[in-house]
Amino acid sequence: MAGSTVKEEARQVVEGLPEDATWEDLQYEIYVRQAIEAGLKDLREGRTVPLAEVRRRLGLSAE
Repeated sequence: MAGSTVKEEARQVVEGLPEDATWEDLQYEIYVRQAIEAGLKDLREGRTVPLAEVRRRLGLSAE
């Protein structure tokens, strides 16, 4: 949501929750949003590891 403020985006998250949402539901939505945004920032800034390297580090096959 380029150009939106955090406050505007937070309002949209809250408005998107069902009426019976809990505080834990809200925390989860915020956590997921932050994790996705951090991953996208890492991607834009070139902080990634190729899948083959991840598989090698974890001892997985290269399938």
